[in-house]
Amino acid sequence: MNTPASITHEPAEQYHAKSRDFLSSHRLGDFRKCPLLYFKKQEGLIHDHDSPAYVEGRAAHSLILEGRAAYEAEFVTDAQAPVNPRTGKSFGSTSDKYKEWADGQSKEVITSEIAARVEAMNASVRSHEHATRLLTTGVAEGVVRTPYLGMPCQIRMDWFNLNMNALADLKSTDDLAYFVHDSRSYGYPWQIAFYRAVLATAMECSVSDIPCYLIAVEKKEPYRCGVWLIEPDVLSVCQAENEQAMERLRECRRSGIWPTGYEELRTMSVL
Repeated sequence: MNTPASITHEPAEQYHAKSRDFLSSHRLGDFRKCPLLYFKKQEGLIHDHDSPAYVEGRAAHSLILEGRAAYEAEFVTDAQAPVNPRTGKSFGSTSDKYKEWADGQSKEVITSEIAARVEAMNASVRSHEHATRLLTTGVAEGVVRTPYLGMPCQIRMDWFNLNMNALADLKSTDDLAYFVHDSRSYGYPWQIAFYRAVLATAMECSVSDIPCYLIAVEKKEPYRCGVWLIEPDVLSVCQAENEQAMERLRECRRSGIWPTGYEELRTMSVL
């Protein structure tokens, strides 16, 4: 099956550089949390920091979704760092020799520990029947831009399964037992509901035609993998809340007022 014309590809940096002009699920999540947070990020007053967890997540996405060739083209491990002739071991990450080597790399440097975890996560996902079925035929990191509810919007999907017409989002987690709870805390259902709505708009189909899945894999032993189909009713609730937030965003842009969401006096009734 051919990739829909509405789905394109571009580097992550190019995609994120357009966040000022196109509303993304990440920025909408910021707005739902706090309109003032959204505004400050849009104005460049707050920057997203690239933590080691984000680096590991990007590496895992690259290997699991895009394949080994893409992974090795983007990342290099510190196992290839120069060796100290006195010790026979690689120079430490704080040494001048190591920094000089790392600065000269055209690829992103990850530690051997991160690389080992990424390999274990990939093996776990590949051994899971339902994850393998979802990730067999499809498009990784596909980008879609289209007006949605009158706003220019963009999405960068982890995976779009062409045979099933399905969205799949890959997440790493500490413990699968808490993944459903954590999904709400991190806003995953709202994120994929936004993807589904934007994709359906671009493809001129019904949102009900696009099933949505979350693939979660632990980033520590035993590296369990699980797959969740998100119920349509859950996605409908999340889509409605996204659309309500978009209306509030439209009003904030019109008025120039960006509240924190905590202006009113609140009552604490439970501990």
